[in-house]
Amino acid sequence: MDISVVIPVYGCPAALPELHERLTATLSQISESYEIILVNDACPKGSWSVIEELCAKDKKVVGVELSRNFGQIYAIAAGMDIAKGEHVVVMDCDGQDRPEEILNLYNKLKEGYDVVFARRAVRRDGPIKRLISRMFYAVYSFASGTKYDPAICNFSIITRRVADSYRAMRERHRAYVAYIKWLGFRETAIDVEHCDRIEGKSSYNFKKRMKMAGDILISQSDKALKFTVGLGFFLTLLSIGFAIWLIVNYFINDVLSGWTSTMVLLCFLSGIIEMSLGLVGLYVGNIYMQVKERPLYVIRSIRNQ
Repeated sequence: MDISVVIPVYGCPAALPELHERLTATLSQISESYEIILVNDACPKGSWSVIEELCAKDKKVVGVELSRNFGQIYAIAAGMDIAKGEHVVVMDCDGQDRPEEILNLYNKLKEGYDVVFARRAVRRDGPIKRLISRMFYAVYSFASGTKYDPAICNFSIITRRVADSYRAMRERHRAYVAYIKWLGFRETAIDVEHCDRIEGKSSYNFKKRMKMAGDILISQSDKALKFTVGLGFFLTLLSIGFAIWLIVNYFINDVLSGWTSTMVLLCFLSGIIEMSLGLVGLYVGNIYMQVKERPLYVIRSIRNQ
């Protein structure tokens, strides 16, 4: 198998026939040995029935039905686990990623790269989604210590050895672009045209994006813990300085004990302690979820495997 295309499917069944047609026309220019893996992430709009029709018409379409909605990243992991191609493409199903760009990604990869990302030079998303995306990558850049370009998306092509290395990482909190970058293979990015959606809308709202950023921050970095340690050290020095000032002030001036200042200081330090304990609890919770070693996803059925 020369090339596999992994596509998580959710919320856009009407886009699938056109996507299949355009993919077939593009991939046949690269090789006749290819597969199109459509992973249905429990789409509530009936995408699985459309995928079954495509599988019946074209044996090069592999349909994967997950038992429930696990999320886009886990759907990508499911498709990656069964992909057999020497080159693996990951893209969205809603039409914003143009199948015709795969040829450009493939040709760039042949220049000696292991990973080629698509960079959306002009995004068709609204200003709120672009802002959320920038905030997400700002948090992840802080956590990883690496600068991430918010214009880079999941749309990419990787070699077999990169795909196998990605598959070996079974952490629960995942981010496709960040994981591929972490592997350290030779990578580059090319500008691609970003189109309007054929159907549906993004399910990644502000709340989900920020939750994902928080999960990745805690699961992939210990900077939050180091921050609380630094904060505690700073407050200790501040309290020592405050104590010295109180002692000096006691001998110089006639000082009356202040209930307000005491309560404010007590509440502030109690909040810091609670925050620190909660943060440690989140890290312990992540460890607990990871050591259970549950599968990242569960497959209900597969067509044309």
